[in-house]
Order: sequence, then structure tokens, then C-alpha cells
Amino acid sequence: MDSEKGFIPFKRTSFEGEELKKRVQEFYQFMDQRRSLRDFSDKPVPKAVIENIIMAASTAPSGANKQPWTFCAISSREIKKQIREAAEKEEFVNYHGRMSDSWLEDLKKFGTNEIKPFLEIAPWIIVVFKRSYEEENNEKKNNYYVSESVGLASGFLLAAIHHAGLVALTHTPSPMNFLSKVLNRPKNEKPFLLIPVGYPAEDALVPDITRKSKDEVIVFYE
Repeated sequence: MDSEKGFIPFKRTSFEGEELKKRVQEFYQFMDQRRSLRDFSDKPVPKAVIENIIMAASTAPSGANKQPWTFCAISSREIKKQIREAAEKEEFVNYHGRMSDSWLEDLKKFGTNEIKPFLEIAPWIIVVFKRSYEEENNEKKNNYYVSESVGLASGFLLAAIHHAGLVALTHTPSPMNFLSKVLNRPKNEKPFLLIPVGYPAEDALVPDITRKSKDEVIVFYE
């Protein structure tokens, strides 16, 4: 295939041998330091940093390259306050009726409740929206593998945030329809994740938990 048929040459540096092993080991060790955090500093983060983090996320693969996502980056104090108030309202119902006893039991080790101060303290909130379809010339055109694509982009987003030396939390105050209203998003977009982003507070704490071992998550067929 050539560029005349809609393709261009793929160019990328490759690695082999010990260098390959070293790079993947170092990357794993780096990513293993990533933690979800609820204790944020209000220290400012430049808009340009958030912009590049989001553009890194937008390099993720997607069904038919439709890129069915919108990232809303919020630093406005007023909008963050509105989001916190609406989120806490939903979370109160969750913690006092919607969640099952077993769910609440599983959450105890994280020390969470319906109070979410980080939504106002963190300098930025990124709300990831998934776009189920596009409208072109009053015609609806479907996107494909939307949840899978937006999930991949969200993973890239978290990796980019970690790479920047910042911290984040994947927050899902279900249901999240209030985000569409607060941010005045179009009807083809649905909220997927709410992610506070910033620096950790000086006295930040994280739960003393561990990740599964390689034997628990990998099955080789050789």
C-alpha cells in the first residue's frame, strides 16, 4: 500500500534485547507508583499542561478512528462548586440507599463518603464525555465501540497525568447526568468519568492496599 491509496509509511524507533527489557521494566515500575488520590493541593497547574495531557489522551485508538470523546477541562471556581453540590447530592443518595451492603463494605477500606471537597480543591476537573453519534447536515452518524474507545482514551489520560507528576481520581458519582446540564453539553454526549487533577496535598494519604500479582492477572499460552 502507498500514500496514493490513503496510506503513509509507518516510522517508529524500535528496541531490542537488553534495552527493550530495561525500558519496559522501568515503565512498569513508574506506572506502579500511580495511585488514585483524594487529598489534593490547590496549587495551580498551567492550562498548557492540561491541554497537552488531554491531547496525549486523544492519541488513543478508537473504533473506525471516530475518536468519540470530548474532554471538558474546568478550572472555574463557580462551575467546580456547582459540580460538587450536584455530585454530593447524588452521592448522598448512593451512600444512603442506592448502594448495596456489600458495596458499602467494599468501600470501607477507602474511607469514602458523600462529602467530596476535592471537587473544589483540585485546580482542574476533567470530565470525559463519550459521543455515541455525530450529527452532520442534520443526519445522525453512529460511532463504533464508543465505551471501549473512551475507556482507552481515559487510560491514556491517567498515564499522561502521572507522567506529568500530577495526581488524579477517577470519580463516578452515578448517575452523572447533572454534568451534561452543568456544562451545557449536546445531547449526543454522555458523561463517562469525572477526574480531578492536580498536585497532591502535603499531608496526602492513600489506602494501604496492593495490586494483584502477575500470576493473578496473566495467563500465558506458549
